[in-house]
Amino acid sequence: MLQDRRILLIISGGIAAYKSLELIRRLRERGTAVRCIMTAAAQHFVTPLSVASLSEDKVYTDLWSLTDESEMGHIRLSREADLVVVAPASADLIARMATGLADDLATTALLASDKPVLIAPAMNLMMWAHPATQANLATIEARGVKRIGPGSGELACGEVGSGRMAEPLEIVAAIEQLLTGDTRLAEKRVLVTSGPTREPIDPVRYISNHSSGKQGLVSGPTQEPTPARVRVVAVETAAEMLAACEAALPVDVAVMAAAVADWRVETAGPHKIKKDGAGPPVLRLAENPDILATIAQRGNDRPRLVIGFAAETENVVANARAKRLRKRCDWILANDVSPGTDTFGGDRNTIHLVDVDGIEDWPVMTKREVAARLAERIARHLRAPHGA
Repeated sequence: MLQDRRILLIISGGIAAYKSLELIRRLRERGTAVRCIMTAAAQHFVTPLSVASLSEDKVYTDLWSLTDESEMGHIRLSREADLVVVAPASADLIARMATGLADDLATTALLASDKPVLIAPAMNLMMWAHPATQANLATIEARGVKRIGPGSGELACGEVGSGRMAEPLEIVAAIEQLLTGDTRLAEKRVLVTSGPTREPIDPVRYISNHSSGKQGLVSGPTQEPTPARVRVVAVETAAEMLAACEAALPVDVAVMAAAVADWRVETAGPHKIKKDGAGPPVLRLAENPDILATIAQRGNDRPRLVIGFAAETENVVANARAKRLRKRCDWILANDVSPGTDTFGGDRNTIHLVDVDGIEDWPVMTKREVAARLAERIARHLRAPHGA
């Protein structure tokens, strides 16, 4: 956890600097103290006032400020943090880090720091691929600097390729990993499904549901960023999800959180279905494969622990108990998704964990808190003799 941790965030120039505001917000909501240094270039993209408002602390910009140096000083600024994060890390700042320059407050603080450093590069794809940038990265990584990203996609310059700064939640996950050194599930292979599936009716329509995919890494279509150091397999349909899950085996744990469509259209139309005046089309449905039951009832390569989710609108616990027995999985995490709960697409859940021993009622928590508690429960189970 990041409660009471201290981050020194260095924001360098580039359009991705706007993501630093969201990063600060995400860290602050976790109880993390964030103190910020902004380069001169960064101030062309976001204002010190915005950064100060979100961080609730003074923003430092000038190496030669007599007031700042008398109150804090660049040495203390870097030494009092638990971790130094550079986000975004421009090609220019990475080059200056590699050569050991100390010609502004950011580079001086980096050179004076004795704390771990994490960078989140962001730049044009040609700048990222340039041999000079790659050589500079190799130099600072050999010195112990850690990196998250960049990702691939459409860049601010209009080109498509590598160079996108990692999303704020990805950076938060990387920070948590560096600061907590969480090794509870080290060396374990875990399969997690997430999101909805989409079952095509024709090329432009599909059957789906409201799952947000926030808890996922076989994933149906979602808007969630890829977690740090996780391999994500993107799928659309239930059949594709089952194939991806089976290809991922063997694993130690399977967490089947995806909201898989129960039915699909038996034969999807090859072209968009048009109105013809004869009324709505008749859609003949076929049952989708039961992914949870299939994985739970595997033979020699069955995961040691198979966990399902039950999204219910009534009789939540009773239905979850019946589902666990029917699917033959080890645990079921049940939650109420009836109208008014805002569970689908929202950020909070009330979970009931059902296992062979009974019911464990969890308090209302955010989905991130649910994930953390589930991870701890899994780790404890795997440490117990024979997984008892």
